[in-house]
Parts: sequence; structure tokens; C-alpha cells
Amino acid sequence: APTAPAGEIALGSARITRSVMADGKPLAAGTYTVRVTAQESKPEAVGQTESLERWVEFVQKGEVKGREVVSIVPAAEAKMVVKDAAPGAGAAKVQTLRGNEYVRVWFNKGGNHYLINLATGETATK
Repeated sequence: APTAPAGEIALGSARITRSVMADGKPLAAGTYTVRVTAQESKPEAVGQTESLERWVEFVQKGEVKGREVVSIVPAAEAKMVVKDAAPGAGAAKVQTLRGNEYVRVWFNKGGNHYLINLATGETATK
């Protein structure tokens, strides 16, 4: 079974250019430091590995502004999950997806890809 690094992991910074929803709460546009927590998310789908579904925090000026679930994908499996070109090693990529309904924050760090999907206000109102 694939494994993820244990404990907290600092992923880096990401600039989100629009307001989104994180864990059902508004998260304003801005630049955030993103870190993976040690807290596992309980996956809803059968077959998911709990250690690969964790919580991330979006931090500004030392204060947690929001949190969301991150999917940790080993580099060898990334092409099976995401069709787009990956960000460079140690970098982040922020993309608007699916008719402006989602924003994906994607980090490539330490041999894993970290995918965070955030709903836009357009999704929340549907």
C-alpha cells in the first residue's frame, strides 16, 4: 500500500485568486502558507487509504484561515489521477476547474503530489 510522510508537512505557498470554500466555510482570495496536518480524514469511498487523505491548513500571518482535505498521490501514480502537467518539484500550481466550479491547489513535494480541491461560490450556490 502507498504511504505518506508522517506528521506535519510544510508544502509551501499558494496564491488563490478568488474566494473559495474550504471545509464548508469561506476562504478569501490571497496568498497562503499551506501545511499538511497529522490528522487523517476518514475517506468516504471504499478502497481509499486513510493515511493518503489528510487535512491541510491555509495559514496567513501565523493564523489558520481555513482547512480542507488533501489527497496525497505518490508520484508514480499521479498520471492515473491527474491528466495535466504537474508543477515542478517543490512548486505549486493553482488551477480553476470544471466550469469555474472548483479551484485545485496542487503541490509537488518530496516524491508525492498533494491535491486540494476547493469549491467556488458558484458550486456552493447550486
